[in-house]
Amino acid sequence: MSNLLFSVFPSENFVDLGLYQYGWEQCDPAHTFGPSARSHYLFHYVISGAGTLAAKNSRKETVEYHIKSGQGFMIFPHQICTYWADSTLPWEYTWVEFDGLKVKETLDISGFSVDSPVYRPRFKDLAQLMREEMLYIARSSQESPFHLIGHLYLFLDYLTRSSTSPLLNRGSRMRDFYIKEAMSFIEQNFQNDISVEDIAAFCGLNRSYFGKIFRDSVGKSPQEFLISYRMTKAGELLKLTSLSIADVGNAVGYPNQLHFSRAFKNTYGLSPRAWRHEQQGREN
Repeated sequence: MSNLLFSVFPSENFVDLGLYQYGWEQCDPAHTFGPSARSHYLFHYVISGAGTLAAKNSRKETVEYHIKSGQGFMIFPHQICTYWADSTLPWEYTWVEFDGLKVKETLDISGFSVDSPVYRPRFKDLAQLMREEMLYIARSSQESPFHLIGHLYLFLDYLTRSSTSPLLNRGSRMRDFYIKEAMSFIEQNFQNDISVEDIAAFCGLNRSYFGKIFRDSVGKSPQEFLISYRMTKAGELLKLTSLSIADVGNAVGYPNQLHFSRAFKNTYGLSPRAWRHEQQGREN
C-alpha cells in the first residue's frame, strides 16, 4: 500500500446518495490541509495516530478539536476548516466525500452538526465495519459506480448506527411522509410545468410550512431541489442520448431553450452543449 490513495467518482447521476471523492493517507508529521471549504459532506475516520481539526462553527468562530484513532470528523458543505497531523504521532485516515437527498436528515439524527463535528462511536463493532467499508471504497476505484454506491450506503448505515441513540424522534414520521410524497410528485412530474405551490398542494400543506420542513429534511429549498433534479435528468439525457439541446430542455420541463441553458450552466458550470462535448471526450 502506498502513502496515499485518492480517487474521484466518475458519475454524478445518483440523486439520493452521491459519491464525489474518496481515499486513504498515511500523513507525514504536521501535514496540513486547508484552510478550505467543500461543496459536499466530507468525513474522515482516523485509523491510527492523532491530529487536529480547526473548523468554523455556527457562530463563525474557529474551534479546534483534537482527534485520535478510533474517532473521526465531519466537514460540512461550505464550512471553512483546516486540519493537520500530530507532529510526533501523525494520523492515518480514510475519507469519503458524499451528498444526497437524505444525507442532512441522516446526519441530524446521528448528532452531527457544525457545532458537533467529531465522531465518537457508541458501538465499536459498528465503527469497525464502517472503517472496513471506507477502506474498501478507497481501494476499489476500478469497480462500477453502482457497486461503489452500494458500499457507500453500507458506510452511511454503519456511521448512523454506531453514533445514534436507539431512541429516534418519533415526531419526524409525519414529516418523513410529506417529504416522500413530495419526492414522488417531483419524480412523476418534473417534466411538466410544476411549481412549489403545486408540490405543497399535492401534500396538503401550505407553501410556507412545506418549504420549512423540506429544507430542514433535505438541506435545499423545494425550488432548489426541483432544479437540481431536473438538471441531473438533463445530464443523463445529454450523456446517453443524441437528443437536441432543445429536446432535452423540453424533456425536463424547460420549453424555453435559453432558460434551460442558463439553469444548466448555473448547475454544472458549462453550457449543455459544452458539457456534452466534455463527457464525450472522457469516453474516447
